[in-house]
Amino acid sequence: MKQALLLLAMLLLLAPVSGTSRAVEPNERLADPMLEARAREISAGLRCLVCQNQSIDDSNAPLARDLRVLLRERLKAGDSDGEAKAFLVARYGDFVLLRPPLRPETYLLWFGPLAVILLAGGGLYLAWRRKRRGAVAEIGTEPPLSSAERARLEIILRDGDGSDR
Repeated sequence: MKQALLLLAMLLLLAPVSGTSRAVEPNERLADPMLEARAREISAGLRCLVCQNQSIDDSNAPLARDLRVLLRERLKAGDSDGEAKAFLVARYGDFVLLRPPLRPETYLLWFGPLAVILLAGGGLYLAWRRKRRGAVAEIGTEPPLSSAERARLEIILRDGDGSDR
């Protein structure tokens, strides 16, 4: 038990601290800690255009590295946080933001996945309903018995097994 707790404590000590990223390479970091902190804060909200579900801070993709470097260059040039972010949005569109603003141009980004799920669910429901209705329709649309079939059925029901003796 003590060994398991010791192992758990060691793993927790070795785990990366939240807010730090292994993707940002040492040669990318700015010498000024205040500028670097600003760059990290901005880049945490920017999407890697290759990975799409990671921030550029967390991604090892070459394009994410280029975006990190470009962001730091803009901050070193004197851009405010808003100006640097606006530059990247102007260049790559709202898709570069992990949380794009909600406006008519970004409705597809916000509601597209939900629409796909709803359409797929609706399609599955209609297919299931059509299949179910088809099975019921097959049963209900049997042609009526001919007089010979009706006579044979009466014999089967009366005699029990319907075998000719």
